[in-house]
Amino acid sequence: MKVAVIGTTTWGTTLGIMLARRGIEVSLWARTKEEAEKLDKARENSARLPGVTFPQDLSPTSSVEEAIGGASLVIVAVPSQEMRVNIRRVKGHIDESTPILSATKGLELESAKRMSQVITDELGPGHGSNICVLSGPNLSREIVQGLPASTVVAAANAHLAERVREIMSSPAFHVYTSDDVVGVELGGALKNIIALGAGMVDGLGYGNNAKAAYMARGLTEITRLGVAAGGNPLTFIGLACLGDLLATCSSPLSRNHTLGEGLAKGRSLEEIKASMGSVVEGIATTTAALQMARELGIELPITERIYRVLFEGLAPAQAMAELIGEV
Repeated sequence: MKVAVIGTTTWGTTLGIMLARRGIEVSLWARTKEEAEKLDKARENSARLPGVTFPQDLSPTSSVEEAIGGASLVIVAVPSQEMRVNIRRVKGHIDESTPILSATKGLELESAKRMSQVITDELGPGHGSNICVLSGPNLSREIVQGLPASTVVAAANAHLAERVREIMSSPAFHVYTSDDVVGVELGGALKNIIALGAGMVDGLGYGNNAKAAYMARGLTEITRLGVAAGGNPLTFIGLACLGDLLATCSSPLSRNHTLGEGLAKGRSLEEIKASMGSVVEGIATTTAALQMARELGIELPITERIYRVLFEGLAPAQAMAELIGEV
């Protein structure tokens, strides 16, 4: 079996390593020859996962043909705002019968579309029935260490979901299936917004009671928008949303939580982004979610205040005072 991973992100590299450790042939596609050669020579992704050695069965390449040719599954793990351009680069090399798994948690900024919608836009409706999505409480650093984790693969086609589940599953990585593509994608994307605020709560030192109240309100807000968009309400209290929300709002490994905490401690958005060196999906998703909410006639009080903190200078303490009370 061969799996192609599109994207040398932390998550894409983690998934590639996890699969290759099981003896699956993995081609990790990099956009440039220089990057592919650097990864292959170092046998690690020093920029994203320093100190984690590539298994023998993982091969970096900049050749689309080499990466995708003969693949039983194509995993796309690129930043959400780069999904469309990356799919355009691999378009024409993916057979309509090949399953495509989106492992990206975000919404496209200009269109507010989910990643599966962006992929379908670019590849055409013929690929639509073979596109599935992945979401769950999946912190890369823990998974690459071999710690136990669970996730959800969602597809409209139950046979496709089961086929991908079998490829992705391992003793330490438990994969469940769902037919709610909308709910699973939105749960994974919108929880990043709530995690930004959870980081602010922690950065302000407001304690666990305040954080629990905030997270509960956040889950309600995600569910309100997700159901209006066509998701199953039960999805949002499962792994793909609540599970992911708990992990992302609590762990120092979460980029969104880290950014929110930094903002609450007085650091600027640009300063934090520069120090992190990787994409924080909640930033763009905040804007896209508000656009989606306007189109659906939904109010998102948390998301609106996170947006004002990010882009309009609202103090995190004032935002949290309006949401959970003053200190």
